[in-house]
Amino acid sequence: MANKFHHKNVRWRVWVADKSFKPMRLGTLVQSFRRRVKGFLPILALISLFTVVLVDSLTPAIAQIPRQEIRGVWMTNNDFNTLRERDKVQEAVNHLRRLNFNTIYPVVWNSGYVMYPSATAQRAGIQPFVMRGTDGQDILADLINQSHRKGLLVVPWFEFGFMAPPTSELALNHPEWLTRKRNGSETSMSAAGEVVWLNPFHPQVQQLIKNLVLEIVTQYDADGIQFDDHMSLPYEFGYDKYTVALYTQETKKTPPSNPEDPAWVKWRADKITAFMVQLNQAVKARKPKAIFSVSPNYYEFAYKFHLQDWLNWVRQGIVDELIVQVYRPNLQSFIAKISRPEIQEAQRRIPTGIGIMAGLRNNPVSMQQIKSQVRAVQERGLGVSFFYYESLWNSAPETVAERQDGFKNLFPYTMLRARIE
Repeated sequence: MANKFHHKNVRWRVWVADKSFKPMRLGTLVQSFRRRVKGFLPILALISLFTVVLVDSLTPAIAQIPRQEIRGVWMTNNDFNTLRERDKVQEAVNHLRRLNFNTIYPVVWNSGYVMYPSATAQRAGIQPFVMRGTDGQDILADLINQSHRKGLLVVPWFEFGFMAPPTSELALNHPEWLTRKRNGSETSMSAAGEVVWLNPFHPQVQQLIKNLVLEIVTQYDADGIQFDDHMSLPYEFGYDKYTVALYTQETKKTPPSNPEDPAWVKWRADKITAFMVQLNQAVKARKPKAIFSVSPNYYEFAYKFHLQDWLNWVRQGIVDELIVQVYRPNLQSFIAKISRPEIQEAQRRIPTGIGIMAGLRNNPVSMQQIKSQVRAVQERGLGVSFFYYESLWNSAPETVAERQDGFKNLFPYTMLRARIE
């Protein structure tokens, strides 16, 4: 029986009652115990220190990372039937809260028009596209108030950036603000149809955008502001008189005839970056904790074709949140884009998510495609935002109940984000 306690795998010393045992005095036992404990003290101290450091370093991560996960949805012009009615807003907010969303991005700048009462727009000769809801309410203020009561963040979205329709009051009233291609053309084709582009290098254009943004930040209890892939300029543009003169003044050269010339691309991209730095500083001066959110296309496309150097913005620390639009039905292509190193770099710095297409009125997206893409995003520790609210469960291949059950399964637990105060 005694031999079992002395098995070679047993590392603790055991006193065994056998013939070799000799009684020891209590004092001798105590001294022996003290000597053994004293020998272990340095080891115990190191273990204690390591434990404290480990717990201290992990606790903030556990507390912060879940609060930053993006589970968002854009509300577009197609959602105005919802936004203009208080009851529908309440229903929408309740649905999103029940399905464990945490952020809403409502459009406030689209087609050269604002979606809220704006003194800045009126001074520029632009009438609000939608000023009031059906009860005379400010639709943006109503959405913010109802969302905050349910714990959802609201980050107003400047959808069109420097882009506008050629027939808009903005374009017609201020032709000197428009830029052009080398052949003199002022328009290009986009998903919104034929558009013109405000000159992002023109100080009056910059002041207009800045004033509009500061109105939102100052007048509303918004949690931030968002700019997307249109806070940019297609690479063909920049051959207007103002920009040509500015480039010539700074470089002592005329702009290259090739719009893809690397130095010419970089000069224009750097100018847009400089404006975004100024815009960030202006926003933070009014509301230091406001979320400065950017939702561009994937980097290679954004920089090469739209002079939008958003990775540089992230590295300069002017972006608080990044949502990269990846609207691709093919899963393999989708995964390739969300696995890019620049997204991983941004993810290490700030809350980062992927924009996923939930469907269009004329192009519905199946719940299966949405699930597979969200699963790929979540496996990489990224957040998600859907384009757009109505297509979450309307104009879809499945029933409303099936769609809502599907989104509930995507986000099975609550994950609220910290509100700024």
